Amino acid sequence: MNILAIDTSTDVMGVSLLDENRVLAEVTTNLKKNHSIRLMPTIEQLFEEVKWEPKAIDLIAVAKGPGSYTGVRIGITTAKTMAWALKIPLIGVSTLEAMAYPHQNFTGLISPIIDARRGRVYTGLYKKVENKWTNVESDQITPLSKWLNLLQQTQEAVLFVGDDVELHHENIYQELGDMVSFSSSAFNIPRPSVIGLIAKERYLNGKRDDIYDFSPSYLQLAEAEAKWLEKQKINKG
Repeated sequence: MNILAIDTSTDVMGVSLLDENRVLAEVTTNLKKNHSIRLMPTIEQLFEEVKWEPKAIDLIAVAKGPGSYTGVRIGITTAKTMAWALKIPLIGVSTLEAMAYPHQNFTGLISPIIDARRGRVYTGLYKKVENKWTNVESDQITPLSKWLNLLQQTQEAVLFVGDDVELHHENIYQELGDMVSFSSSAFNIPRPSVIGLIAKERYLNGKRDDIYDFSPSYLQLAEAEAKWLEKQKINKG
């Protein structure tokens, strides 16, 4: 099975090509640059490196968010277009899960963090339970203070993952103290190869996403949409 994995959901832009047993090629950048300009040339570059034609792909995996509204849309639009044109399956993977997955040997809870501004974060809880990778708390957007209170009540060790953890490092440590560990910066960003591996496992278990109905996991409305809806409520009132 040959897999193309794509991630443009945050500042990270990642593309990876995987076959049945190996990660053959991977490009990951963590820069505030325009993903829409760089994504397709990167995909083409990797195809050339491994001597694949697009028709060699059996499955496309894509990060579905949460993250940047524009970034998430770029990756998903590209993935859906290619999957439709090549008539192959598409599987979306949570960006937060992709961040947590490499740390599954951690014995406690894993909390990936993406900053959502105004004291809020995108997060979820993951853990390996009886050798099964488990989403303990669903991906969500929540005030950090509320999230830390929930974690404190679990009385379990927690590993925080993500570049944005640094923005909240002091508050996290102040609330959780010795319960908390922080991932190394080398393992803070989502890797497209991990997205590919998660998608492969789901594909082999019979799961697919409908290309036409598949949509981003924003977890909240864009600010402009939220303001528009609020305005409609006021006008109706």
